[in-house]
Amino acid sequence: MADDRRYWLRKDDAEASSASFPELFFDLVFVFALIQLSETLVEDFTFGIASEAVLFILALWWVWIHTTWVTNLLDSEIVPVRIFLFVLMFLGIVLAIALPKAFTDMGLVFALAYCAMQLSRSLLALYAFRNGDRAAFTTFLRITAWLVVSGALWVAGGLSEPHLRVLFWVAALAVEYVGPVVRYWLPSIGASPPEALNVDGEHLAERCALFVIIALGETILTTGKNASAHLENAATMPVLVLAFLTTVLMWWLYFHHGQEKAAEKAERTSRPQETAQHLFTYGHLPIIAGIILTAVGEDFSLTHPLESGSASSALALLGGPALYLAGLGWMRAASSRIVPYAHIAGIALLGATYLLVSNTTNFLIHLTAVAILLGVAVGEAAAVKRYGSRAA
Repeated sequence: MADDRRYWLRKDDAEASSASFPELFFDLVFVFALIQLSETLVEDFTFGIASEAVLFILALWWVWIHTTWVTNLLDSEIVPVRIFLFVLMFLGIVLAIALPKAFTDMGLVFALAYCAMQLSRSLLALYAFRNGDRAAFTTFLRITAWLVVSGALWVAGGLSEPHLRVLFWVAALAVEYVGPVVRYWLPSIGASPPEALNVDGEHLAERCALFVIIALGETILTTGKNASAHLENAATMPVLVLAFLTTVLMWWLYFHHGQEKAAEKAERTSRPQETAQHLFTYGHLPIIAGIILTAVGEDFSLTHPLESGSASSALALLGGPALYLAGLGWMRAASSRIVPYAHIAGIALLGATYLLVSNTTNFLIHLTAVAILLGVAVGEAAAVKRYGSRAA
């Protein structure tokens, strides 16, 4: 029985803290899903479509981050877990294919694929902990119960008309996002203990960092594809330079200082489960959403560089970086307990720039966003140089 308990669990060594090849292979599905989402937004970026996109971002992030939590606890190098990840990959492909038409004729397919990924993963964790850690088993029992409730709402939405579908799906996501906050409370048995799962903070930090790279890579793919379709336009190359600088600056802001601090915080904390929820489960959501929205804005800048910015194009060009800085700012504050003034100033400047939309072209809006990101990067570098030892 002891051997069976240890067979499923991630090994306690330095090598096991690194992302495994099966996990990296699993992530490839989300490259496709993010491309599907970006292209859907670009085709018709209205406030209604944008609100639907928020729902999809929440769903995609939630299924990925909770799969990462499970592979954080289990050994993804053993055959059963590898095979299960392949099954999740196939379901993820179905999910991504259905995504563009999830509010038309493929709503049920999207809902069933999503629910299958969520529930099957939770059931695998239940099986893995059946003879092991009782607290972990009970926690996943609570999680499964919450997912059954949210799954019923997902399926009900898939069977409903589009105007009702969004209500069911918002309710389903609300159930899933509230669950960790209340520690999956259930009647009679109460809430899960605060630190019921033996979380490897270093592994979660690396996995989230890799997902940020995936999201940034998706912006390069979509930007390069769109730029190649508009080579006859003289403004294409300048916009391409701006798009590339945006991606580089986002990478720099995340990896030059903040990611390392977040990884150290997750590794050294006495409350790894609670810290991981703050830094990664919830903290990285605006970071990923900001990258996706920025990619959409870059497409507007490539296709209509000299047109006056509309409210929707400016929302993407300026709102994407603002969301990204908000997520990074939260990660900085949570990991180092230092107020990220450069990020706050950047968000304020992006918001002020939005007021100039009616008198400015998409290219100039894009240029301003890049200049603000550069200013934040320079300001943060100066702050780290001046106060780095105190922060450490």
